[in-house]
Amino acid sequence: MNEIPAVKPRNPSTGLLRRLFDLPPMQYDAAENWVSYGSRTPRAVRRASSVVLIRDSPKGVETYLGYRPGGSPLGSVAFPGGSLEADDEHDIPWYGPTLSEWSKRLGILDQRLVRAHIVCAIRELFEETGVLLAGTDELSVVENCDSEDWMAVREAVAGQDKSLSDVLAKRGLGLRTDLLRPLSHWISPNFALRRFDTRYFAAALPVRQEPSLLRGKGIWATWQVASEVIAQRNTTALGDEAGAPDTKGLPLSMVTTPAVEVFLEKMASTRGTVAYLSVRRELKSYHPELVQVGGKFYLDVTTTTAAEGGGLGRGR
Repeated sequence: MNEIPAVKPRNPSTGLLRRLFDLPPMQYDAAENWVSYGSRTPRAVRRASSVVLIRDSPKGVETYLGYRPGGSPLGSVAFPGGSLEADDEHDIPWYGPTLSEWSKRLGILDQRLVRAHIVCAIRELFEETGVLLAGTDELSVVENCDSEDWMAVREAVAGQDKSLSDVLAKRGLGLRTDLLRPLSHWISPNFALRRFDTRYFAAALPVRQEPSLLRGKGIWATWQVASEVIAQRNTTALGDEAGAPDTKGLPLSMVTTPAVEVFLEKMASTRGTVAYLSVRRELKSYHPELVQVGGKFYLDVTTTTAAEGGGLGRGR
């Protein structure tokens, strides 16, 4: 792996750092076409939500990462998530902050869109992992969602044969939206052939729940210690473990997105799950730009250098 060129902080006084991330090989053709044919109108973005699921371990904060085939805008190795669906806008049983409060937190005026992002986040987490952020009231969380019956429900929701609202209503459950914490907002680079406008959230693994792959669709997913992934970022350890043709033999930046890498860095610098979720964040938006340095393509992103969750080291 070639060393990424050193780039000085764009504005040291504000704690912002300009960084260059390696471009995944499968995006090279799109990048070359974008540069060769000059600036064009970027493809339309699809709105999406993603959940950084975390838990504590003796080695530090762990997060649940999985493989996403087909060059997903979320990364080949990424957190659970996906694009908004029409049913996500519908009214649904709800515990936690009001839509008005969530609107302020996310900086989105359209409360229908706010609801869709939150419902999408919880729905995608449930479909992909079986973890369900729902309960019978504002203090309870459903337990033991790993039965055959729950797997059948996950398949039905993923296949759009059932809506999440119908599933919840049948069981007398409401979404525990208070268990979500907004992290940041990322928009795919302009040159990309598939683009997402993604709202990222964080959530702790509920007691007596454990993630599992969706039957027939999941390929690989596992808990990873964030600090270990970052320590091995320049090796092929994670890509080799995922074991897919577009991950094997590649370092972290080439199997995921800058968003995932930045979140892993923040988690690696935190004291624990409670500390990470308790951070008061200013919700920031990021839009990586394609740049060419020394004949190579990179994604140019400016991020903060502050640690999150009381860590001793500095995050990025």
